[in-house]
Amino acid sequence: MKTIISILLWLTLGGPSIQAAEFNAKEFAHSYFGAWTASQSPQATKEDIEHYLSFLTEDVGHQHLPYDPDDNRSTEGKNNMRKGMNHYLGVHTEYAGTLVSITLGYDVVVIQYDTVATGVHPQTKEVIVQKYQTLEVLEIEKDKVSVIRKYSE
Repeated sequence: MKTIISILLWLTLGGPSIQAAEFNAKEFAHSYFGAWTASQSPQATKEDIEHYLSFLTEDVGHQHLPYDPDDNRSTEGKNNMRKGMNHYLGVHTEYAGTLVSITLGYDVVVIQYDTVATGVHPQTKEVIVQKYQTLEVLEIEKDKVSVIRKYSE
């Protein structure tokens, strides 16, 4: 019994120190963008969407100006994004995203990228042709995106 108590005490007070891997914001930004573009490609799958969603907290807030001004976090944040992304899955017939820049700050990553996409709207069946630049401000909490503020045309 003394041995067990000694081991527990040693582990608690002076045992080997296990450090979490340090968060690399630049690498995170590249991986996040890669997952995003994969989820938008004409060949995107539900697994691509889930991979993208793995970068987000469960209660992620998502604001897309000027279309969606609400950035509140909710317990259904990730599930709501999943529903929306699955609704539009396969819409693009062509998609290209080009990362323009990454800016790092305290618990924030800002990415800017260009998008060229064509597709067919799932409800109206109209052909959509888009070419725009997006700025995404990603608020980071515990190595995951907790709020997305997306600015694009």
